[in-house]
Amino acid sequence: MFLSNYLLDAIAFTSFEQCQPLNRRFDNISRSPGIYAIRHKTEGLLYIGKAQNLRSRFSGGHKAFLWAWLDKYRDEDVRIAVQAISHWENPGLLLELGRC
Repeated sequence: MFLSNYLLDAIAFTSFEQCQPLNRRFDNISRSPGIYAIRHKTEGLLYIGKAQNLRSRFSGGHKAFLWAWLDKYRDEDVRIAVQAISHWENPGLLLELGRC
């Protein structure tokens, strides 16, 4: 199994309780590259994605789309799981994730 598949499985199956609360400042999200999963308390996995800069993904143009979509949920019912990946530690993994 590729490491990217392992990471995707791990983040996709992270329990709601293990995820971080989301806030609209996104100051609790790393600036590093990585993958993320948006999870709802009862509906489960809502979205999984990847970004070169995790915080910029949410505070940039993706923010308007994300919050328009998430506004139908109560803030306390939505959390995020993040797996930062250092380009310097594993550049091949970032390329591998690009093919997923």
